[in-house]
Amino acid sequence: MNLFAKPFYFVYFVPVLLGLLLVLWLGKRLKNRYVHALFGAGAYQKLTASLRAPSVWRSVFFIAAVFFLFMALAGPQWGTEIVQTEGQFAQTVIAVDVSASMRAQDLSPDRLDNAKQMLQMLVNQLKDDRIGIIAFTSQAFIQCPITTDTEALESFIARLQPNMLPVPGTALAAPVTLAARMLSKYPGKKALILLTDGEDHSPEELQAARQVAQQNNIRVIAIGIGTTEGAILPDKVDASGKVLEYKKDKEGKTVVSKLDEKTLVELAKATEGTYIAYSSPARVANEVENALKGVDRSTAKTAAHKIYKNRYAFPLGLAILCLAVYLFWPRGQKKESSKKVQ
Repeated sequence: MNLFAKPFYFVYFVPVLLGLLLVLWLGKRLKNRYVHALFGAGAYQKLTASLRAPSVWRSVFFIAAVFFLFMALAGPQWGTEIVQTEGQFAQTVIAVDVSASMRAQDLSPDRLDNAKQMLQMLVNQLKDDRIGIIAFTSQAFIQCPITTDTEALESFIARLQPNMLPVPGTALAAPVTLAARMLSKYPGKKALILLTDGEDHSPEELQAARQVAQQNNIRVIAIGIGTTEGAILPDKVDASGKVLEYKKDKEGKTVVSKLDEKTLVELAKATEGTYIAYSSPARVANEVENALKGVDRSTAKTAAHKIYKNRYAFPLGLAILCLAVYLFWPRGQKKESSKKVQ
């Protein structure tokens, strides 16, 4: 724990104190000059001859008042309290294809690594969004519930791996339906960022998923990752990353995975969303951020967290007390010495 929230204020204490003392000294000289001009030389000394010299303790209280004032500005803190704040957030779900086709190397080093790089940039740009993460193949699973915790989102994105789910294939309806369920409790327009190569092994289910997205006011921002020429898929890789064998189908032919833009364009258009062809992580992250500007925001509470209690009132009270003592310190008169008459 730091005893002071803003300890740098103590750096200014000495120069400010010296400045105040200089002002008081100059003020006293100026006062003497005016009295001298109006009433003659030595008038001030004669007027104050019967008064005691200012007490050193009066100066001590003045210095103490300035010190305690700076201590209050530095924000002394001890003890904790739980606070929860509210903010205006847009609601977005990111669905990432983790099927075997995302291992294709038509993008270096592969499609999924490119997707992860882009998403890491994106979540850092969307500080005012509540975001959830879905991983999908032919089925979809929640990896991270909707949250504003950027560190948690980055951690879950880093863990995404090809074939991390126990079911093979790819079905775009699965993430759309799951995202609709996650976003159904939020009002207004929401967004689903669908990052995939577009291959769909269950196209007959997609029409129903579109309707679900439309009913829940979800815009699909589809990102097509890969090339239309496609690439063969690594199947066995050694520890150094060298491909030992490529994936083959049941007939023994090498499998080539190609980007299917048509399906993604149709899905985005049906939900008043946007299709983005993947180019580079930074460019796509910026394009997605722009596409999300039409998403509505709603009030939501952030996660509760502990903060230290600011105890500035204690030194501020002492500063006011010391200043009052300084201002009202009695000066009094000198005791006149009397001679006894013999």
